[in-house]
Amino acid sequence: MSVPFFYLAPEHWGDTPLLEGQEARHLGQVLRAESGTEVGLLDGRGRSGIFVVCKVGKKNVQLQRVSETVTPAPHSRAIVALAYSKAVRRGFFMEKAVELGAHGVWLWQGDHSQGKLSAAAEEACLGQMIAGAKQSGNPWLPEVRALSGGVDQLIHLSHAADHRILPWELQDGVHMLTPEMAGQPGLTVYVIGPEGGFSQRELAALKAAHFTAVSLGARVLRCETAATLCLGLHWWGSQLYGKPDAAQGSGQ
Repeated sequence: MSVPFFYLAPEHWGDTPLLEGQEARHLGQVLRAESGTEVGLLDGRGRSGIFVVCKVGKKNVQLQRVSETVTPAPHSRAIVALAYSKAVRRGFFMEKAVELGAHGVWLWQGDHSQGKLSAAAEEACLGQMIAGAKQSGNPWLPEVRALSGGVDQLIHLSHAADHRILPWELQDGVHMLTPEMAGQPGLTVYVIGPEGGFSQRELAALKAAHFTAVSLGARVLRCETAATLCLGLHWWGSQLYGKPDAAQGSGQ
């Protein structure tokens, strides 16, 4: 039987850490853990471990480390730049982003975004991502950024990426996004527009920044659906083509 996982920030990691706040309440009050109970911890930076409960207090739980594992970052990394919109079910997507191994999530202010991107968006997303990490056992949490500077800031941050992809439903004569295209080694940025669509200014800027236009099919997808599909294709491709030796041998 697998152990339940909990989140412990890297700065609190150690041989005998204290689990506090909501995580401690869940373990001590909801699961009613007792001394000797084994649990798993994740730090969101690739480290996981098995710990045993030593003492359950009213506000914290004292743990003792039994074993530890460090999972290296993958060779193929995906960042999804998702335009802000009130209509987007971000909680759903944030959990899926962790489950599918996203390297990062950028929320950006689109010209046609419904509503204004909040400065508190990063913190709000963290809790949703932690839930996804605990459910899936992924020890890596995506980096979340709120880009109030819109597409210009997005493009500036994308300069370091190895691949830049623009899925957009109103395109003819472009290739479908495939796992082979999506899962190459290095860093790939996928930019998803808001529910109101990209503006002509944004499209011109993205194409000038060498984002490769791709299709996700004939149907118009909701933002969170398109973003999740890109991550799914990237995860699939990374298993086949995401390692340097696999990429070198893919033409055989």
